[in-house]
Amino acid sequence: MFTGIVTDIGIIRSVEKRGDTRFVIGCAYDTSKIATGASIACSGCCLTVTDKGRDATGDWFAVDASAETLSLTTAQHWRAGMRLNLERALRVGDELGGHIVSGHVDGTVQVVSATPEGDSLRLVFEMPEALARFVAPKGSVTLDGASLTVNEVDGLQFGVNIIPHTQEHTTLGALTPETAVNLEIDVLARYVARLDEARAGRRET
Repeated sequence: MFTGIVTDIGIIRSVEKRGDTRFVIGCAYDTSKIATGASIACSGCCLTVTDKGRDATGDWFAVDASAETLSLTTAQHWRAGMRLNLERALRVGDELGGHIVSGHVDGTVQVVSATPEGDSLRLVFEMPEALARFVAPKGSVTLDGASLTVNEVDGLQFGVNIIPHTQEHTTLGALTPETAVNLEIDVLARYVARLDEARAGRRET
């Protein structure tokens, strides 16, 4: 589990396509303190550390992404040199500064517009119709691993504000129109929708 609070921006060092796709990611983490098999959220995707190390350019870790992960997320477009939002898994006793995030991406959304608004950046996204019922004003979403509050929803579009701190410490400040990002809906919204479906089914019977 994660909180959606990005703690580092990693750089993809290499991409190797084999049975699965192997990504080697440079980071500021002390990888000697990260166990092989640990989970790290990489731009919202929960991936397992399969290797790690430190060399002249710094610490790095490797993860493998399956064909399913590639098909459902922006990982299919990841290339060497790209930046990724990173978050290590939540530990018991850690502060829950964002919201409960599983690292299981529900789909991708596309940037419609990126407009300065005061010191903040106003981002509007378009989402798949199948996910629209899970996104509500003042609710939470996770975009490329960052926990954000939805400002408004208009049909299949929703908007968020990216404050200067978030712009500086995540990749979201560099987003431009037509860019795709990973979306994870709020787990509470998922269960509320499921309860509504169950109630509707009982009424029909």
